[in-house]
Amino acid sequence: MNKVYDSVIGAIGRTPLVKLDRLTRMHRVDGTIVAKLDYLNPGFSKKDRAALAIIEEAEAQGILSPGQTVVELTSGNMGTGLAIVCAIKDYPFVAVMSKGNSVERARMMRALGAEVVLVGQLPGSLPGQVSGGDLERVNEEAVRVTAERGAFRADQFVRDGSWRAHYDHTGVEFWEQTGGKIDAFVDFLGSGGTYAGVTKLLKQQNSEIKCFVVEPIGAAAVAGHDITQPEHPIQGGGYVISNLAFLEGAPIDGCLQVSGDKAKQVARELARVEGIFAGFSSGANVAAALQLLQSDLRGKTVAVMICDSGLKYLSTDLWS
Repeated sequence: MNKVYDSVIGAIGRTPLVKLDRLTRMHRVDGTIVAKLDYLNPGFSKKDRAALAIIEEAEAQGILSPGQTVVELTSGNMGTGLAIVCAIKDYPFVAVMSKGNSVERARMMRALGAEVVLVGQLPGSLPGQVSGGDLERVNEEAVRVTAERGAFRADQFVRDGSWRAHYDHTGVEFWEQTGGKIDAFVDFLGSGGTYAGVTKLLKQQNSEIKCFVVEPIGAAAVAGHDITQPEHPIQGGGYVISNLAFLEGAPIDGCLQVSGDKAKQVARELARVEGIFAGFSSGANVAAALQLLQSDLRGKTVAVMICDSGLKYLSTDLWS
């Protein structure tokens, strides 16, 4: 559809859905993976959707005043989305992020006009591996900055816009683009907003669709596993949080685990075999889908998100 938008935020969402047939053939699995290319959003990630929904929800509720500063903790993707939305809507934006996240994200947010506050990791934490403890330090700083500046906290882990964006739009797009021909959906957990929104919509359309959460091996808190490796390279999620607010009432048919090495391997294969240049969590999603097609869901269709762009990880070992 040809359309001229009033601003770049009009281009958020309605991303393409593609089959990963070359990859499934390479892995010799029977079935289909359909991948939503949300790295084609203006901020190069699915978080653009939630950023726009959270700000518009706050405006509608009257809890965000004109010109008020917006603050949020981020691994980089939500911050990028908020930087874009806030720039268009004239809200100053402060992103609070762990130093363990890739430097490209901070540079991109600053280029988009955001102020970026970087928070040191816990003693012993490794760059590129942000744990739940590291995230808590970021949250403490975000709380401080919010209070100091009288800011609005976007709070992607609790604001309804975070999951509603995916219920109202992403899930609908999956359903319409496939003509309802989806057997399963898998999603790597960060805030849980994408998982909750998409699964609630898909289950309403067809209760037989199976929905699986994806977590890192050794950090599968939602699955109830012992935590043996809270640090891992899959940036943007796997924070060892078992009580994610958005998962309350969200359908979960099973839990899958993917190692950091496997996520890297499949992300590299996506680039080389499918021409899709994506990040760690996208690799984790596709790796989990391959698991299902090799076992209980042989011959079926599994839907996944391509969460963000590989351009955000050029300084990491993903592309070394």
